[in-house]
Amino acid sequence: MNGVSGRTWASARIGVLALLWGSTFLWIELALDALTPVQVTLSRCVLGSAALLVACLASGRRLPRDRATWGHLVVAAFLCNALPFAMFSIGQQSIDSGLAGVLNATTPLWALLIGVLIGAERGLRPVRLVGLLLGFAGVVLIFAPWRTTGPVGWGALAVLTAAASYAAGFAFMARNLVGRGIPTISLSAAQLVAATGLTALTLPAGGLPVPEIGPKTLIAVVILGVVATGITFHLTYRTIAAEGATNTATVGYLLPVVSVALGVVVLDEAFSLRTAAGMAVVLVGVGLTRWRHRSPAPAVNPGSGRRERPTPQQWPETAASTAGRTAATPE
Repeated sequence: MNGVSGRTWASARIGVLALLWGSTFLWIELALDALTPVQVTLSRCVLGSAALLVACLASGRRLPRDRATWGHLVVAAFLCNALPFAMFSIGQQSIDSGLAGVLNATTPLWALLIGVLIGAERGLRPVRLVGLLLGFAGVVLIFAPWRTTGPVGWGALAVLTAAASYAAGFAFMARNLVGRGIPTISLSAAQLVAATGLTALTLPAGGLPVPEIGPKTLIAVVILGVVATGITFHLTYRTIAAEGATNTATVGYLLPVVSVALGVVVLDEAFSLRTAAGMAVVLVGVGLTRWRHRSPAPAVNPGSGRRERPTPQQWPETAASTAGRTAATPE
């Protein structure tokens, strides 16, 4: 695959991931009409893991067997599945699906902040620091704490917790799971199995009442579990393996557009000017945090007329270099 087609496929994969991931908030909102947050979380884990286990069986892949890998999978399942899935379901009891998608767009901001705190981001450039501060200023604008009414509350805080957990989960998966010779379909299936086990432990906290599920809720739950969880999570793993955790987190650029559009069109949710302004500020902040200093163009050797290759120390940070550190494993 040449460079142009490779970049086109990577962009298409990010776009599809944003569309599927952005629709998640719609399906959660519909599922909450009849199910509790614990039931929504468990159902999407069960259906998602079942779909990926079938895919593993059909492709002849096996789940990981060593204890070390399963230990990492349990941690990743908590950070990237069980905790954020539960927080979204809890949060969307009191905030709209579109706003949940907007707040989830802070994932890249949390990724950068976590990198700074653990020392992975050294020599943070002023423009990226401004982006970090601007992004969180956008969150404050959405929260509007100076108003007596608005989305301030546990629901919005729960969604922000989910976004931060995603950022930590992506970094953990990129460092400890991908690029180690295990097919991504096996990793994603096993991680959702682990998430199912973790979520099952929370059943006494609201998952035991027998729900009355109508056709609309049933369809929403099936799509949420099979498509928006199973397929989307496997695509996330593939994107982390090919593009790196940081580039995967940038799907948050497109996600608010999808979630807000679906919320307004399908659920007739309100979309205020203040929320729109806050979303714009958040996305500008995210864009600034993605700023990378590019090396100058290779100098032309007057004698040969050819451009000299830069040294490895001069190579800019790109998606390709990130992918080199987390090389994709076979399907």
